Amino acid sequence: MAQQHHHDPPSRERFGEASAVGHASADDEYLGTPPGAGYEHTDANVWIIVKFGLWLAISAIVIHVGMWFAFALLVQWREGAVLEFPLAQGQEQRLPTGARLQPIPANDIYEFRLRENSVLQQYRWIDREGGRVQIPIADAMRLTVERGLPARVPPPDAAAPQPGLLPADSSAGRTLERRRQ
Repeated sequence: MAQQHHHDPPSRERFGEASAVGHASADDEYLGTPPGAGYEHTDANVWIIVKFGLWLAISAIVIHVGMWFAFALLVQWREGAVLEFPLAQGQEQRLPTGARLQPIPANDIYEFRLRENSVLQQYRWIDREGGRVQIPIADAMRLTVERGLPARVPPPDAAAPQPGLLPADSSAGRTLERRRQ
């Protein structure tokens, strides 16, 4: 029976330069490819991968050529088709009534806002006989601040508050009611 020895740590002499001893980090020993290194020939068959790539390229070319011929055939079939309304040939094409999609909605809203702002920022008569005029918003706000808003005049009989009566919530303060306190 073989004598059991205490297991010694691997040394440089036994494993050559594969040991990480003497390197600044463990990754230093993997920086260079050892001489004679390659790939494992049992793991990947390169010729099968190359054949797959070639067949993929060939099939892509065949599919694109086939699609081109199908498109050309459909265009030729469309040009030779009988018109649904032969008497309408040569007339201007009329669009059906109803809603249409906006081609560029951002431009439409921009133009709408420009038109609205131009209307809101100009002076014009609304009713010449009645003396009603449209003025720009900034001017209307300035005039409102200068002149003030009309206030409601309280009725003459409600001049002095009576004790025990409070303004009613339902009438926005126009009537008084007696509340328990």
